[in-house]
Amino acid sequence: MSKITESQEQKREQHIKEMKELLRLDFDQSEPVFLGKFGSPKEEEEFLEHILFIEGIGEQPLFDLLEKGGVPLPRPVDLDDAQLQAKLWEVINAMALLGCYLSRTDHLSDRQLYETLWTDILREPTAVCPNNPNAACHIDILGGCSEEDLHLNLKYYADEEERLDWAGEFPDDIIPPHEPLPYDRDRYLPAHPCFNTHGTDTC
Repeated sequence: MSKITESQEQKREQHIKEMKELLRLDFDQSEPVFLGKFGSPKEEEEFLEHILFIEGIGEQPLFDLLEKGGVPLPRPVDLDDAQLQAKLWEVINAMALLGCYLSRTDHLSDRQLYETLWTDILREPTAVCPNNPNAACHIDILGGCSEEDLHLNLKYYADEEERLDWAGEFPDDIIPPHEPLPYDRDRYLPAHPCFNTHGTDTC
C-alpha cells in the first residue's frame, strides 16, 4: 500500500469514527452504534454519510465547509466587481461539489447574490453528502417564503397562471406587474438532475 493510499485510508477510518460518534450522541447511547457489516470501509463511510444527511445530524455551515475545502471567502466589500464575479462562480461550483445547488438567482446582481450567500445562506447549518450523487441540497433563493420572497416570485418568476391563481386565492393582495428578470445566470448554474433552475423538483 502506497503512503498516499495509506493516508487516505487513515482519514477514512477517522471520518467513520467521527460519524459513528455523532450517531451515538444523537441516539443517546452509551455504546458505539453498530450498523451491520460492510464490504469495505468505503461502503461504510458512504452509508454513514447518507444516514447523517437524511437525519440532518452533524450539520455544519457551508461557510466553514468551503473554507476547510480551500475556498477562501473574503468580505464582499473587499472585492472589486471583477474579483467578486470570479469568487461568486468559484463558490457556486464548490457548493455543487458538496451537493448544494442554487436556484432563482436572476433577480440579484453578482454582488447582491454574493452578499446574500456570504451573510446568510452560507452561515446556515447544512447537511451535505458529497460522495452520494443522489443526495442533494436544493437552495432556493426565494425559498424562505417571506413577504418579500413572495413579492419577488410574483414579480419575476411566476407565470400568468400562477399569478391568476394567487389573485383568486388572495384577492386583497396587490399583484405586482410582471417584469423581465434583470440578470441571466440561472441557466448557467450547476444543476442536479432532480432540480431545475426554477426550484422545481423534477424527479
